[in-house]
Amino acid sequence: MENNYKNYIYILITPARNEEKYIEKTIQSVISQTILPKKWVIVSDGSTDRTDEIVRKYTNEHRWIELVCMPEHKDRHFASKIHSFNAGYKRIKDSEYDILGNLDADITFKKDYFEYLLGKFFKNPKLGVAGTPFVDRMYGTYDYRFTDIGHVSGACQLFRRECFKEIGGFMPNKEGGSDWIAVTTARMKGWETRSFSDRIYIHHRAMGKKHGSKLLSQFNYGKQDYFLGGHPLWEFFRAIYQMTKKPYIVGGLCLFFGYFWAWSTRAKRPISRELIKFHRQEQMQRLKQLIGSNRIREEQ
Repeated sequence: MENNYKNYIYILITPARNEEKYIEKTIQSVISQTILPKKWVIVSDGSTDRTDEIVRKYTNEHRWIELVCMPEHKDRHFASKIHSFNAGYKRIKDSEYDILGNLDADITFKKDYFEYLLGKFFKNPKLGVAGTPFVDRMYGTYDYRFTDIGHVSGACQLFRRECFKEIGGFMPNKEGGSDWIAVTTARMKGWETRSFSDRIYIHHRAMGKKHGSKLLSQFNYGKQDYFLGGHPLWEFFRAIYQMTKKPYIVGGLCLFFGYFWAWSTRAKRPISRELIKFHRQEQMQRLKQLIGSNRIREEQ
């Protein structure tokens, strides 16, 4: 191990499709970092807007930024992002690096963002995946009540190289959740994963906007919760919690109906029984903590 986190080498990969509205902001955030990446591969997934043009302007100025263009295609699903990421990964997998970053094309952060996270990896050799909470225009600041600080959101995830190899990278899944599968698999294999709340990043596109209205997004999130092995009891309490947020009542109902629809159709789950068992154990442990903390508040 290097004797200083500033000597850590990190590489970023960004899948991007029709991101002309936001990608320049993301690029400007990265090139202004106090510690720059060794390489940044931006993979344009068949973009038909000005995304490629914007990126090329910066590749001419910064040789460590590379643009990879995927062929245009009409089918659009969650696995497309992972196929694009993997195309970028092929370009760097044999390179020398310590940390690999999965970075969306519509986020921004402060100048010391990556230096801060590299320091966390340096201090904890068992840390396999790291990130921070985000602020989103639709949802506001990330709420950890129905997840925990061990969850690292998919818009910005940093992986220790050894951890990424051990989990087998990202698993393409048309229904989504590939970033969640990677982080949860890392914990199952004994790595620590953590979102550090001392920093945030801004998510400029509202979550779910690519895939329809918020109600449709909630329905799809419910389906995804089933696909990823979520416990029915956990989903019940999660739906109740979502009913307290806009759109009140109906948002939580859409979430629950999505889960119930996937259950009633016996939708195929893309993950192993081992991972489902591990995930449900974590959920039940978290639920006990939530219920216990509420009891303590009532007694005080």
